[in-house]
Amino acid sequence: MAVRYSGLRESRQNRYNDLGGSSVDIADRFEKKCIKKAERSFEQGLQCQEINSLQALVSIEDSLLIVHSPQGCLGCVSAMQDLFRVGQIHRGVKHVRNARLLCTNLDKKSVIFGGEKKLRDTVKLGIERYSPRIVYVFTSCASGIIGDDIDAICGDLQDEYPEVVMVPVHCEGFKSKICASGFDAALIAINKYIIKGQKQETEPDLINLFAPTSISYADQREMERMLENLGMRANYIPFYSNLDKLRNITAATASTSICKVFADEFMKELEADYGIPYSHTVMPIGIRNTDKWYRGIAKIVGKEEEAEEIIRKEHERIDPLVNEIRERLQGKRVFICGGTGRSFAAAALIDDFGMKLVGLETPTYDSDAQDDIEYLNKIHGDFVVDIANMLPFEQVNLLNRLRPDCFIGVADWAAKLGLPTTHVLDGKRPTMGYDGLIYLGNKIADQFENPGFNVKLAAHRKLPYKDSWYQEDAFKYIVER
Repeated sequence: MAVRYSGLRESRQNRYNDLGGSSVDIADRFEKKCIKKAERSFEQGLQCQEINSLQALVSIEDSLLIVHSPQGCLGCVSAMQDLFRVGQIHRGVKHVRNARLLCTNLDKKSVIFGGEKKLRDTVKLGIERYSPRIVYVFTSCASGIIGDDIDAICGDLQDEYPEVVMVPVHCEGFKSKICASGFDAALIAINKYIIKGQKQETEPDLINLFAPTSISYADQREMERMLENLGMRANYIPFYSNLDKLRNITAATASTSICKVFADEFMKELEADYGIPYSHTVMPIGIRNTDKWYRGIAKIVGKEEEAEEIIRKEHERIDPLVNEIRERLQGKRVFICGGTGRSFAAAALIDDFGMKLVGLETPTYDSDAQDDIEYLNKIHGDFVVDIANMLPFEQVNLLNRLRPDCFIGVADWAAKLGLPTTHVLDGKRPTMGYDGLIYLGNKIADQFENPGFNVKLAAHRKLPYKDSWYQEDAFKYIVER
């Protein structure tokens, strides 16, 4: 009997989240299985998996999110609310609302005596206030340490409120240093408590399109347009989804994801449990990755010839526009920072515009990353790789040493060094597919032509690091076991 996936990405072999050095050297050592497990003896803040679990489910219609945690665990919610509200506006929602989210606010007393009563009371309050169809109950480090039994509580409340689907989500931050495990925790909970092993009648033209909250409505429409050109329609989930769409996951003839890190593990489970094949490709940013993503889908639905004709027509349309952008960006040196899917996609994207990669920072390295690194080594040559989960002290060290012409990623630290900055993590504007490619290229070029704000920012803001740190090896705190 096959062993089911635990939901922790560390349980898969050859995954690393503490690593740094030359891209050529890392690729060679990974190929030879010579990379040792390591840890950092000093770290400056990490993203935890609870955040990703919340992001995955925050926008589902008729849902209520209960976070069994201290109040501080919800510090990230303001950014989620922003994307959620903007997404509603873009989708034509007239009465924009906040996400329905409550926190049990665990305190010292709760840690000593337990917080189960707080959790029961909070769930009941939320159901009375919002009348949801689904209630998600999220764990935290605090509730996991004190051992509150959220499964038993959800079971009791399910009997009390039979019309509401109760879904416990186990996403304690300490369980995994790979924050993408939070996506798995959310999707595993959907499989266990909403789908519940029920296989719907297959709809031949339906394809599951998994997408995280960082995908804009423009990107959603572009992906749906591309699928419609193949005669397919998308079950777009879980972002802006609902209970009926979630239950209809097993009716799809195939699955794909906009971000390979978001739903790759879940799509394996769907294939094992319900016989739904999936396309495991790349994030469709840039010409190469968009072509590869599209061909992957076409292959599993048997429409490869149609896809090749569509790709040919799209290239005829966008190639002249790409050439115009390349004239503005040719030869520029770039440092990229982002999630595992998006950072490697951006690294391939810049080759479309004749730019050169000098450094890349991303949270996890595995066999998929190895494929990307080998490809990037061929087109960019050797560059610096930093496998890190939100460690700005390493980033500023590398940026100060490499002095790239441009930084692509969340701009805070690079902007204070005066570098032109932009990003491809944009939940409000197009970034994906053939149309997103043109928008991104012009956006990057515009930053080079108007860097004034960052130049002034660097003159008036000082980063919190001593000059001596910039002379150190950026990876000095990575200690191999």
